Amino acid sequence: MDKRLFRDYIDSFNRDDFAGFAKYYAEDVLLELGRKKQLHGRQAILDFYREVKARVRETLEIRNVIVDEDGLAAEIATEFVALEDWPDFIAGAMQKGDIIRILSFVHYRIRDGKFTHIRSTRFQ
Repeated sequence: MDKRLFRDYIDSFNRDDFAGFAKYYAEDVLLELGRKKQLHGRQAILDFYREVKARVRETLEIRNVIVDEDGLAAEIATEFVALEDWPDFIAGAMQKGDIIRILSFVHYRIRDGKFTHIRSTRFQ
């Protein structure tokens, strides 16, 4: 995967284009969101993000990305805007209209052009 394809993945995610970003996940992908949550499989990730995107507007911004033959690493700024109250949201309790901004380091393992393992940790 090159930087252009990664940008397409992020752009699709930001547009809530589920088919657009889902095509980058291997069927057996594992997503680790720090120590808080692990999701196994493409469908589990899509189900999770359908709930998230119904309750918050999530926007990702690539700050830096490094690509090698096994995968890529990215520094990603994320902004969450609460569309409704969500006291147990994974990024922190939110009330409608609240904004949370975080900076994460994310490592993507890639096989045959698809993400097989995504590990994310919050930096700030």
